[in-house]
Amino acid sequence: MASVRQTDPGTRRHTTSVVYDLARSIRERDIITYEHCRRVAVYVNRLARHMGWSRRASRDLALAGLVHDLGKTWMQNALLHKESALSSDEREEMQRHPHIASCILRAYGAPEQLIEVVLHHHEAYDGHGYPDHLAGEDIPLGARLLTVADVFDAITSERPYKAALEVGDARARIAAGAGTHFDPAVVRAFLELLDANPEFRLPARVSPLPPRKAPHITWIRHDSFDH
Repeated sequence: MASVRQTDPGTRRHTTSVVYDLARSIRERDIITYEHCRRVAVYVNRLARHMGWSRRASRDLALAGLVHDLGKTWMQNALLHKESALSSDEREEMQRHPHIASCILRAYGAPEQLIEVVLHHHEAYDGHGYPDHLAGEDIPLGARLLTVADVFDAITSERPYKAALEVGDARARIAAGAGTHFDPAVVRAFLELLDANPEFRLPARVSPLPPRKAPHITWIRHDSFDH
């Protein structure tokens, strides 16, 4: 029986390498999308740890966060960088990005659990999300955590078409979405985490990825995600 090498598909080292390579492609394509993904990865890692996930499981979820918007890099610049509200047709096109990302990740041999989290991070707890209109616990738990982290960063980040919300206003927005957009249990945990950490929100800045052959997941070490 052939031995399994650390670089074989399905191994943690292979998954980490694939995610880092794809994250680099996001950074090269669009720095704003990359920085959003980086912050979401840190947030979701912190949230998972706060909810009792193991360090390994939390970091695996952070890897999904790092590439959750990979599919957006396949969108046309006119759509990706539009400075006004999207039309219904443009919104429908943009909503393809989780499916596109899942196809890319699958082609690269990423684990199915990571792919499912990325595919379903825009599902809503009451079933009104996309792409599959899943509801409640039919949505993978990792995706339910990622949804909260994703929305928090989106609404606290400035964009050409909108101002950033202050943390207090963002907290109220997240709380209001419990049971409709978000899993109420995940919201409770996120608000606990937010209230316990006044400096929870990460600054907008350009952060480098680790060397190509980094043996460990070190790219979020300096953000103190375990605090």
